[in-house]
Amino acid sequence: MDDLKLTKYIPKDFKSDQEVRWCPGCGDHAILSAVQKALAELGIPKEKFAFISGIGCSSRFPYYMDTYGFHGIHGRAAAIASGVKVANPELSVWQMTGDGDALAIGGNHFIHVVRRNIDINIILFNNEIYGLTKGQYSPTSSKGIITKTSPYGTVEEPFSVGELVIGAKGRFFARTVDTNVALSTQIYIEAARHKGTSVIEALQNCVIFNDGIHDTIAARDVREDRTIILKQGEPMIFGKNNDKGLILEGLKLKVVNIGENGITDKDILVHDSQEENPGIHYMLANMKYPQYPVALGVIRAVPGPTYEAAVADQIETVRKNAKIKSVSDLLMSGSTWKVD
Repeated sequence: MDDLKLTKYIPKDFKSDQEVRWCPGCGDHAILSAVQKALAELGIPKEKFAFISGIGCSSRFPYYMDTYGFHGIHGRAAAIASGVKVANPELSVWQMTGDGDALAIGGNHFIHVVRRNIDINIILFNNEIYGLTKGQYSPTSSKGIITKTSPYGTVEEPFSVGELVIGAKGRFFARTVDTNVALSTQIYIEAARHKGTSVIEALQNCVIFNDGIHDTIAARDVREDRTIILKQGEPMIFGKNNDKGLILEGLKLKVVNIGENGITDKDILVHDSQEENPGIHYMLANMKYPQYPVALGVIRAVPGPTYEAAVADQIETVRKNAKIKSVSDLLMSGSTWKVD
């Protein structure tokens, strides 16, 4: 897409004529707004966007975008998005999915699209519940949570999205909160500009079946002390008074108070999302409150070869070296007979 002529848009240009039918107060509304703001900043012609989805509340997304789109079946969005991108590498392909759609029935497709590093952008709406099908626990639901399918509490360990992405050799992982539209917009822009699979976990609220699930870290009165927004090349400092930070103590991250025990700004770790070694990224992605702040922003963004580019190069090489250049060559190859 580097050669595309830049086009100026405003967010409204990406709004379809369809009525948005998410529940009032659902976090999906904010995600939709952030995506439309991001696309307007990219300068890519509208006909170069394709939004692919599976099943779930999040998967209604293509209806609300004035772009090309495809509403797939449960768990298969990654497979469809992969095919779209490989068939037409010039498209900016976005996969809209939820924690159930991507990580349960779609789990196999999810890890392999990440492993292959296909240049698509995956926004994973994580409300830690099955919202569309009325409140069953999902692969990211906290252990012990009581739901319609776990009346005595779940006995399963939940997936960590970041851990899963990095474990599948992911090169781009970011996290945002639905209510922070400005942060989300910037992350989506960075994801679109990254060459390779970009996974963004959007912590999203389901007002009906899991209301307030992220309030512990995302509520206005606590978010500055319980989350940290990572920025490339900047110290990992957080807190309402910017007086807390992260250091590396042995093989573990540690939260420290700046100004205590001789700790200064210079002792705080500097974020490097482009570090090839995933060790620190893995720890950052897995930080949980109350021991740590939850990491937001772009956690990992490492350049690397993409699947669709490798496929295109392979096809070109085969074409150059092939003895068969046309259908006629194919029909006349091997043993042939002339019939009088």
